[in-house]
Amino acid sequence: MAEAARARAAPLHRGLPDEISIWEILVRLPPKPLLRCRAVCRAWRHATSARDFLLAHHGHQPAFPLQYELSSSSSLSVDIILLDHRAGVAAADKLHSVARLGFDETYIHLQASCDGLLIFCTEADSCFSAPLHFSVCSPATRQYAPLPLLRGFCLAGMYPHPPTGEYRLLLYPDSMLPYDELPPGAQDACYVYALGSCHPPRHIGWPEVELEIHAIVPALIRGSLHWHIERDEYEGNKIIVFDTTTESFRKMRAPAVPGSADLFEMDGVLGMASFGNGTLDIWTMQDYDGEVWAFKYRVKLPVAELTERFGFNTYYSDVVVSSWDHDVLILVQSGEWLLHFDIAGKLVVSFHRKLLRATQLRLKQTLVQHTFFPTIEGYVVNTFPFISLDDSGVHT
Repeated sequence: MAEAARARAAPLHRGLPDEISIWEILVRLPPKPLLRCRAVCRAWRHATSARDFLLAHHGHQPAFPLQYELSSSSSLSVDIILLDHRAGVAAADKLHSVARLGFDETYIHLQASCDGLLIFCTEADSCFSAPLHFSVCSPATRQYAPLPLLRGFCLAGMYPHPPTGEYRLLLYPDSMLPYDELPPGAQDACYVYALGSCHPPRHIGWPEVELEIHAIVPALIRGSLHWHIERDEYEGNKIIVFDTTTESFRKMRAPAVPGSADLFEMDGVLGMASFGNGTLDIWTMQDYDGEVWAFKYRVKLPVAELTERFGFNTYYSDVVVSSWDHDVLILVQSGEWLLHFDIAGKLVVSFHRKLLRATQLRLKQTLVQHTFFPTIEGYVVNTFPFISLDDSGVHT
């Protein structure tokens, strides 16, 4: 009788309900641990492979500052490197590679990042020559696709297009190419291309914008791409805005700062950082529609100390500013050093990497798969030589 009573009292399911185990725990895991959990049982594998779960999982993933490192050995490779600057992460683990890719060409540039997708271009030499090839890849899923229809174009920006669900590229013809090498019918204006489309880039006009946004990484805020343009003798500082829905350009006021500045997203609003003589000024837009800016921070770096320890040079250093959990992240690349500072100008951690290239991009690792990547009977075809394949890829 005692055994019968215990049997009646035992729960039918000894584990956690699916609403908790799948939709509260698994959905919050980073990609690699999640893929390992798929081996626990068929039910988990099926649930965590469904598109609604992958989209929810994508929404929980943080976007980390993105760097890449070239390896000039017998076969060239590129390491995709993230900086995990969260509290509690050991210094040795903050900078870590999430994928290694192999290329045949010598000069490679990471040009854009959006929702876990990366756009690479290769060039004939290192002197800002015309792009030879474009490709798109997803480091988390180990998916890759060449973009042959972009031959003869330069990339201005990448963005999601909610009305269609497409990921689109904003392009312009490469002015360095001879006329007979330009795409057929190319005009001095901007173009739009949807990833996966079999049609060439679509002409949208705006010829006067192309030269101003050249080689500037835009900030994507409120469904628009934003580029900061340096002060000129006629208009002063300005921001060019591309509305990704209406496919139209307009101009926006910018704070008066000497020289160039970088735009970034800061807690859902547009931020701007200007660096000069060891001082970093940060502005935020208080009223987007009214184009009202407010001065937020002034960060003074210890130039003398940095020069002695790292050979720091204010004129040849790249500064990257972004936000994280209501805080500001400041990265400075000077020579072979990548330095992480807090908002008080205190050095948090330093990294010595010879061929590391800091970018203004961020990467959100996502397991969402896209139809523009090659598949056979539902399985991903890895047409790209990912050199490092471990259990962080979809092949698991």
